[in-house]
Amino acid sequence: MLTAGTAERHNSMLVAWGGLGTLWEMPVATAYVARARHTHGFMEASDAFTLAFFPESMRRQYVKFGTVSGRECADKAALAGVTPVAVDGGVTFEEAERTLVCRKLYSADFELDRLPEEVAGRMYADPEQLHTIYIGQVTAVLSGRHACREARTSGGCSTCA
Repeated sequence: MLTAGTAERHNSMLVAWGGLGTLWEMPVATAYVARARHTHGFMEASDAFTLAFFPESMRRQYVKFGTVSGRECADKAALAGVTPVAVDGGVTFEEAERTLVCRKLYSADFELDRLPEEVAGRMYADPEQLHTIYIGQVTAVLSGRHACREARTSGGCSTCA
């Protein structure tokens, strides 16, 4: 689940498009958010975002973040029965097994005329559904409520491993 904003005002959504890797000699996460999504405005206004991973046993709860818009529901966390937690750089959830805290490094909107025709026609009949790619430097990995700063030379934290 992707979350952007502050502890006082944030929005979360389920994301399926994304990846992890290395860019500019930094660990990074990428996420794609359609411009029409409520979360898009939060991503544009935020310097950071989080990616939270929940146990499969909570699917019925967290799927609500993919079916209910923050425009219609002011407190999706309460609806889903999860507990928001402020972390350095953003918001995650107490029930998440793992969270990546990301500092936004770069964003760019997809351009319809630069996409393959078969993708543009199939995925973007409505230009408002075009996505923005966000690239974030992974600055922390949280396991439950335990924060661990990834040190490239240390090999990670034994508590989070």
